[in-house]
Order: sequence, then C-alpha cells, then structure tokens
Amino acid sequence: MSSNAYWYIGLSIVSLVVLTIVLVRAKAVRAVFFVLIMTQMAYLIETVIYIFGNSYFYRPGFLKDSAYYDSNMGALASNMLVIPTAALLIAVYRLQWRGILVAIALIGAIEWLWVKLELYTLYWWRIEYTAIGLTMYFPFARIVYERLRRPAAGLLHSALLFLCVAPILGTLHIVPIMLFMNRGYDPGWYGDPAHDTTAFSAIYYVVMSLVIVTATKMRRGAAWVKALAIALIIFGVTRLLLATDLLRIYAWWDPWYYCLFPPVVYLLLKPISARLARGG
Repeated sequence: MSSNAYWYIGLSIVSLVVLTIVLVRAKAVRAVFFVLIMTQMAYLIETVIYIFGNSYFYRPGFLKDSAYYDSNMGALASNMLVIPTAALLIAVYRLQWRGILVAIALIGAIEWLWVKLELYTLYWWRIEYTAIGLTMYFPFARIVYERLRRPAAGLLHSALLFLCVAPILGTLHIVPIMLFMNRGYDPGWYGDPAHDTTAFSAIYYVVMSLVIVTATKMRRGAAWVKALAIALIIFGVTRLLLATDLLRIYAWWDPWYYCLFPPVVYLLLKPISARLARGG
C-alpha cells in the first residue's frame, strides 16, 4: 500500500465517524434513506463525468494490479463517504448558504490539496466545476431530506426506491470485481479492460435496479416468487452475456454471487418501500 493510501484512509475514517455521529443524532430512519439517495446521486454524476467523461483520475494506491480499479477505490471514498456525509450534515442541521459555502470551500480545498500531492489528477475537469456542482447538489439535498418527511406515491415513490436500491446494487456489483478480478465485461469501448468493465457495470446495475423496483411495485405475486424471478432473470442475462462474449468469468463463485445478491436486496427493499410510502 502506497503512502497515498493513508490520505484516503484518513479522509474516509473522518467521514465515516462524522456520518455515524450524525445518523445517531438524527434519530430518523429517513436519514439512512437520505444517505442512500444522495450516494446514488453522486454515483450517477460520477458515471457521466468520471467513467464516460474521463474528467479526472484518483490515485489512492490501494490496488497494484489495475490503475483504473485503484482509481475506482478513490471514487468510492469520495462518492460513498465524503460527499453524502457533507450533504447529511447540511440537511440534518438545516445549514443555510453560509454553512453550504463553507462545506463547498472545504471540499474544494481538499481537492486542491489532493492535486498538489498527486493523489488526484485533473484532465479537463476543474475545481471550479466541483464548486458549481455542489452549489446545486447541497441545496437539493436539503429539499430531499425535508421531502422524506412526507408520504411518497406514484412516480416519486418509484424514483426514491430506485435511488435507495441502486447504490447498494452498484457497490455490491463492482467492489468484488475490483478486489478479486472475478469477472470482466468487454464492450470494446475503451482500451483499458478495467475501464470497459467499470463502464458496462454502471449500465448493468442501473438496469438491474429498475428491474427490482418494478418487482417491488408489482402488487401481485408472493415476495419469494418475485425474488426467484429476479434470480432467474439475472441468470438468463448472464448466459446471454457469456454467449455474446461481453462477459468473461474467472471465479467459480461468480455466477452464484451475482444471481443471489439482487434477490436478497429486493427483499430488503420491501420495508424501505413501505416506509417511504408512510413518510416520517
């Protein structure tokens, strides 16, 4: 592990401690849902500008076998911990523009320091773009947190369900690939196989999230039947991807893992769906 890793680990630990403290003090289930929602919002933004837009590159030094997967680890630290934690602080404590601007300035300063220490490389992206994006992201976070107090129905309920389930599915999908190299996708979009795999994974987990949300919203059918159907759908997709050479599997446990964890997530989503429908 390189010296870069200690900076990322330190920032991640601080974010995790703050996140835990605020969640405990919030004493509201909606705070957990809020973190999931804002994490997925960060994931979607990162998919566009980082994965498909090649805007910047993280250099945490965790993984030696693949520079791109190593960069993904840095992206996870940012989008799963740092940014959602700041959003939670702002939302729970109802910080106004002064507090929001302080948070933006602090994140901008960290980004500047990361660039100077060569922990993070900017391509066409600029720190100013981060600041502009956060001036929209953080106020939006306050709106989301307050909206979660009230019952959600219809399309809003479906959108919130998607934003809650997608970061769980996306993280469970890509992390084993980065750590164990158990599978790879080959759409041929980029010269780096890890970049190809990451890009295709981003599309894959979004589609699977929509399937699970659809199953959750269906009123007919027992939960175990729909869970089995989700597993069978993923099994069929896996066979299709293998047949078309879009997918290569390198570990015996891979098909079992990818077919079984989404139905489990679906079963966890049902109580989330009920709580969003009640609000509070």
